[in-house]
Amino acid sequence: MSRQKLKQLFKKSLLCSGVGSGVLAVGIALDTIVGGSVYHPLTHVYNTLSWIGCKNSQVYYCNNDPATAAPVAVSGANGVVVTSQHNASEIGLKILKQGGNAIDVAVAVGYALAVTDPCCGNIGGGGFMLVHLANGQDTFINFREKAPLAATKNMYLDKQGNAISDLSTKGYLAVGVPGTVKGLELALATYGTMPRDRVMAPAIDLAAKGFSLQTGDIQILKEGTKKFQSSPNVANIFLKNGKDGLAVGDRLVQTDLANTLQQISDRGADAFYNGAIAQEVVKVSRQNNGILTQQDFANYTVSQTPPLRCSYRGYEVITAPPPGGGTTLCQMLNILEGYKLKKGDLHYPDRLHLMLSAMLYSYADRNNSLGDPDFVKNPVEKLVSKDYAAQLRARIPLARAIPPEPLYSLTSQEGTNTTHYSIVDRDGNAVAVTYTINSYYGAGIIAGKTGFFLNNEMDDFTSKPGAANSFGLVQGKANIIEPGKRPLSSMTPTIVMKNGKVLMVTGSPGGSTITTTVLQMITNVIDNDMDIARAVNAPRIHYQGLPNVVLTEPFALKSSEVQDLWSMGYRVAPFITWGAAESILVDPKTGLMSGANDSRKGAGLAVAY
Repeated sequence: MSRQKLKQLFKKSLLCSGVGSGVLAVGIALDTIVGGSVYHPLTHVYNTLSWIGCKNSQVYYCNNDPATAAPVAVSGANGVVVTSQHNASEIGLKILKQGGNAIDVAVAVGYALAVTDPCCGNIGGGGFMLVHLANGQDTFINFREKAPLAATKNMYLDKQGNAISDLSTKGYLAVGVPGTVKGLELALATYGTMPRDRVMAPAIDLAAKGFSLQTGDIQILKEGTKKFQSSPNVANIFLKNGKDGLAVGDRLVQTDLANTLQQISDRGADAFYNGAIAQEVVKVSRQNNGILTQQDFANYTVSQTPPLRCSYRGYEVITAPPPGGGTTLCQMLNILEGYKLKKGDLHYPDRLHLMLSAMLYSYADRNNSLGDPDFVKNPVEKLVSKDYAAQLRARIPLARAIPPEPLYSLTSQEGTNTTHYSIVDRDGNAVAVTYTINSYYGAGIIAGKTGFFLNNEMDDFTSKPGAANSFGLVQGKANIIEPGKRPLSSMTPTIVMKNGKVLMVTGSPGGSTITTTVLQMITNVIDNDMDIARAVNAPRIHYQGLPNVVLTEPFALKSSEVQDLWSMGYRVAPFITWGAAESILVDPKTGLMSGANDSRKGAGLAVAY
């Protein structure tokens, strides 16, 4: 093409661009006049992005099939198990029917999810278990991962002090010392009734013989295809011929994982932390520039402490103390308790403003002040006090967004690919477990022939004060990397009580959205009188101040609500990555237990008997 023709084409494009821009400007002006607000055109953007988001969301109301009914709960008088994977739920039900208690079930499900939900269920990560016993005893088991002894606060920074991309998320340098096996072992030995081999047998059988993959399972495996392809030993397990993705009806067999689980079944946690399993992980870590040592595994400990307690409108909330997210949950509840939240429209703008303000203040305090209690003096008593909540309420202006920047000092982020499950048995024992390997499939690595994915939990520390991690959270110096320290977490397994009896067991994955999800589960039930299926599957919102945008599920807000929030000073955008709040509700009058699977996780299942 000649230079002259190029000039002519360029002039035409400018002319078209000018005409197009003019037409767009006229269209926006007309829409503003018709809509009665300068923010009305933004509702079209929100709705368009919501429509696109629904194409990638499993939440039931995004399905245009009129035959798709809203999710319903299952109910039983003898026990309920709700997990994010159907085989694991069935295993939990089997243990219940064999006479196991809720703790036996929780351990069996924990190992089963390591087989059937490898993105998130694990033995290569860590988490929290909240236990309520029928005799009234409550305990919090913290098996969160720890930083290796060779870890340093600047290990992910270059010489200029800038964070090195992917160093804290990929490969062996991203791995924290796993805690799941010791956590499950402690729970079973202390509160369970069944022997380890009996509880673990179903998971070992699933790994050795394999299980047939359903649509929900395939959706999860597809998310990991690129990670699988980057490691030959991983590809050999999760891809056909080491290169092609598995399909519905295929059988996933994990022989190496079965062998690892059998060792744990035979010898307990010692097999994992002081035997061939740890030796293999350490050896491969050293070969790939990792810093894990035998001493890291041998020294790993689980902590057991009283859970955090607070109250909301006459209900007792039992939840995760630091480094978990319960402090933030209680702070938000305390702020909202001072308002009369009318039943009805969940997302009425004035109500939304109060909830968003509570989220903002609570997340700012979390990210500035909280960390591992073995290393940091956490101001929990202050943060969860009713007086402090009243002080914060006094700062919330009427119908005007609060600028978030002055509330924050530093920033960081957290992985979303956790899993949660809830269990209640016939005797009134209840267990809420949230555990994780952080990102989908963790660091994307399996050490040798151990068969399990290793976490990339080191990314949950503050690598560089002022720099966000993979989940956009802004965190302070309380969460800097130190040897043997556990990273701050949003995981919030929670049990709600009324008159000394279990009302609800809940929790969720979802990174920084976990705590706001649990908040909305509680307010959906207590303030909006929802049944458990509606509460679990209702549209959600999330706000943490930085990044300064209110996240909603697709079409969670009406156009008028989007417009009103923008006019208050909020920025609003749809978001599709939300956790599955697998939850149980107990009828306080009849004692009937009802569980609901979250439609956001198609592989999940609620079972009861």
